[in-house]
Parts: sequence; C-alpha cells; structure tokens
Amino acid sequence: MRKRMKALAALLCVTAMVTGCGSPAADSGTSSAKTEIQKEEGAKETEKDGEKKSEVTIGFSSEGDSFDPCTGFGYVGSPIYSNLVKVNGDDQLENDLATDYTVSDDALTWIFTIRDDVKFTNGDSLKASDVAFTFNTAKEKATYMDLTMMESCIAKDDTTVEFKLTKPCVTFIYTVAQMGIVPEKAYSDKFGLEADQIIGSGPYKMVQWDKGQQFILEANEDYYGKKPEIERAVFLIQEEDARFVAAKAGEVDIALTSATLATTEIEGMHVEEVESVDNRGITLPIVPDEGKKTEDGYKIGNNVTCDVNVRKALCYGVDRQQIIDEALNGLAKPAYSECDGMPWWNEEDVIETDVDYANELLEQSGWKDTDGDGIREKDGTKLAFNLMYFAGDSMRQAVAMSVANQAKENMGFDITVEGVSEDDTIKRMFSEPMIMGWGSDSPMTSYMLFHSSNAGKRDWYNPEFYTSDKTDEYLDKAMNSLSIEDSYEWWKKVQWDGETGTSMKGEAPWAFFVNMTHLYYVKDGLNIGNQRIHAHGQAWPLIANLAEWTWE
Repeated sequence: MRKRMKALAALLCVTAMVTGCGSPAADSGTSSAKTEIQKEEGAKETEKDGEKKSEVTIGFSSEGDSFDPCTGFGYVGSPIYSNLVKVNGDDQLENDLATDYTVSDDALTWIFTIRDDVKFTNGDSLKASDVAFTFNTAKEKATYMDLTMMESCIAKDDTTVEFKLTKPCVTFIYTVAQMGIVPEKAYSDKFGLEADQIIGSGPYKMVQWDKGQQFILEANEDYYGKKPEIERAVFLIQEEDARFVAAKAGEVDIALTSATLATTEIEGMHVEEVESVDNRGITLPIVPDEGKKTEDGYKIGNNVTCDVNVRKALCYGVDRQQIIDEALNGLAKPAYSECDGMPWWNEEDVIETDVDYANELLEQSGWKDTDGDGIREKDGTKLAFNLMYFAGDSMRQAVAMSVANQAKENMGFDITVEGVSEDDTIKRMFSEPMIMGWGSDSPMTSYMLFHSSNAGKRDWYNPEFYTSDKTDEYLDKAMNSLSIEDSYEWWKKVQWDGETGTSMKGEAPWAFFVNMTHLYYVKDGLNIGNQRIHAHGQAWPLIANLAEWTWE
C-alpha cells in the first residue's frame, strides 16, 4: 500500500460530478417566508450587555426536496453532515471523519481509518458500519451520486472501512469528499424529508423545517470539532426580489443576490464577491430532428444547431466581455470550458471574438440572408431557435438576452429567449438550446458532460446527445489513470487534441460564455470566513463553512 497525504494538498476544492446541473434548485428560490415567521423564528439576536451576537438570519434560495446525502444532498458541502474528507477554505482536502487513508498500488483498494469519538445528533455513535451503509445505500439508490465504479464497501471493524473498486477511478477521492455520512440504525425511507428525520454528525443540527418557508439550524452540542460561534441560523426561503427587499429592510444578516442587483448600496451592508467556477453557457443539440424521441417520449434533435458551423459561429461571434458588461454589471469572467483554470484545463480552449470568422463559417454551411430581412436561412429553414432559461432567474435571462441580441446583430440569427419551468425544460432540452449552469472543480464533471454513456439522460449533463469515440477513449484513459496528475493530459485532450475535441474550436456541443461571481449582501460586522472557490449554485457552497462564521 502507498500512503496518501492526509490533505492531498495539491488538489483543488471538491464539489464533484454533480456540481450544479441545470436545475434551478441549486441557485434559485421557490417561495417567500412570511413576515410573521421572520419575526417569530428568524429575529436576530441583538447584543445585550456587551454580549456578542450568536445568531444569523439568511435570505436563502430553495432548500430542495430532501436533506438525504444518499440521494445527493450536500455534495457541495453541508454543516449538517460529516464526511470522510472535506475541502477547507484554501481549496485543499483535509481529513474530517478520517484520521488516515491508504490506496493500493493498483488503485483498486482504498482503506480509511476514522475517528472513534463521533456521535450522531440522535446520540448514536458513528462507526465504520455507518460509513459502509451510507455508500452502499447511495449506490443502491443510483440517483445523483455515481458509485458505479464501487464494487464493495465494508466495515473491517468499528474504525476501519474498505472500498473495493472495479477499475481505477482517479476521481474517487472527489466522490468520497462529497458524501455526508448517515446513521444506519435511524435510516428509513423518510430520512431527510422531515426535521426529525435529518440526523447527521456535523457542527449543526436541524431543529425546524417549514417547507418552502424556512429551516433552522442550531449548533450541535456533541460535535467533535471546534464549537461554532454562530449558535443558531435561520434560513428564510425567498425569491431573489424578496431577498433584496428583506436586506433593505434589515430583516436578514446575509442575502443571496445577483449581478443585476448587487450594485445597489444598502445601508449597514456590503457586498461580498466570491470566486466560482460556476459557468453559464448554452447547450446545443448536435443531432438533427429525425422524428426520434427519448424513452420518456421527448423530442430529440434540432435541424439548426446540428450544424457544427452554426454552433461554432455562436461561440466565436458573441463577445463575452460585452455580456459581462451589459448584462452582469461587470461581475463575472469570460468562460471557455467547463473547467477554466483547473489543473486539467487545456488553455487552448481560449478563443477570441471573431465575428468575421463566425460569418464565414455560416456562409460555408450555406446559411444566407436571401430575402433581406436580416435573418439567414438555408433550404427554407431560418437560422432561428428558442433559447430557454429557468423562469425567475434574472442572471440567466440577462445572459440569454445579450447572446440573442449579439447573435442577431453580428451574424443574422433569430433567437427567441423564453423563460420556462423546470418540468418544461426536461421535456424540451433534448431538442432546444438552453442556458445551462454547471461548475465543478472535479474532472468528473467533464466525464459526465461528454461521455457517450451519459448522452440523452434526464440528469441535465448531456441533453445535446453528444457522442464521440475519440472523446470516450480519452475520458476512459483519464479515469483509469493511477493518479490525478497522470490523468491531466487525457482530460486536456478531451477538450482539444489539436484536431478535435469538446471545446468551442472543436465540436462545440456547448457555447460557454461566463463564469459567475457569487454575490451576497452581508451585514457589516459579520465575517463569513474563508470561502473556498464556489461550485455551481450560490446557496449551499456559501454555508458549507458556517461553523467558521463570526460576529465581530
């Protein structure tokens, strides 16, 4: 066995393969908490007799349907559950439950030694058997957490757990870092669905959940780590506009906000800017409409975006900085791939805006404006499509509108921007482009986005039906590498190998445009700790380090 460093300091922050997805559950709200609830349950503790505040009220987005890690909750970090390893504010892995771990020379056996002083919030001791149960249950449920490479997970004794893999999986440590541990004896089909069925061992425990309105966390008195200074956190579930109003009214201590609102000053608050790999781009169906449908009966294919020159024209003919300036108040960065800046990023992904080249590509494919209406057409088909975004998401709407306007003015596209519900998106995303949000500092995301085995699934990753034997070859070689460093060359070739790839100069199944800056109105005096690089979604990445927050 060769011993791995406790923190794997070279690795960047882990948010793994599910980081985000296109679903708005990660970054948009569903309903507003009532004022009465704010006053009764969420009123902030004021300073009395010189005592320091110990409570925060947060204007939050959707809490989701379940707090069960076995179905995907907490993959970007959660203060409710413990993990074997976790990511700190310096974007490095460090031990949490684990005190050490080893990996066999063939990378098929991983053995973790865990602490013996950990209790769940129901009083039960956390043992290696709970770790094994968690991973085996997550694999059985086969929802968001991909554990297909895990052959077995068994507890060798109370403090030792052994994982056996079917093949080397260079990203497995990322999966381990995502998984919050649940109690085997207390687990049931109702786990994570009610406040009293949310049982973890992290620094906080759930004490109240009024679905769609609020939930309340309190410090876990049995936590094995440092006691948090924030003893109580009230989360108000609010839409974006309601969060802004609550911040202006002084009803919250911190509120998720957006680039469209964050330039407005609020007395007694300041805006915190957190770097992210949370990108916004457009998924572009690459197959034609041949009357085929998915297993669920949804239409497949688009006769405009199936043309690679159309896809590449959108990539080259739209100015990213213009989007940032006019739609996002300058609060974002240009995006060129799903993994900009990561060690496995291929810097050749960067492209310059070139409207002349974009128009040349369209001309090569026969798209011309023959009737003088400003819109190109080919064989009676207009260079036109609907561009979907999640209704209520002002940032995605702003990006979509900027793209549509530039595409029309620069190249003769006719793009209709349309806000749609999540349900409607699922029905239409296999045949129509949409503004999608991803963001992960795990290379597993690249595998999920572009491996042919994931084409056309409902998990948001590859609705474009992108498939490529060459891409699959590179992805498989990356996953089978014996170390993360060994895998870098293959991930880079996935993007661009000098001739082809998933990048925008290659097959362009995506047109990547911006990496968002995550923005929060924060009350003066509240320190939100050392925030790691955020993945997709503003909400849960923000509070992953809640135990480090302080009032100053």
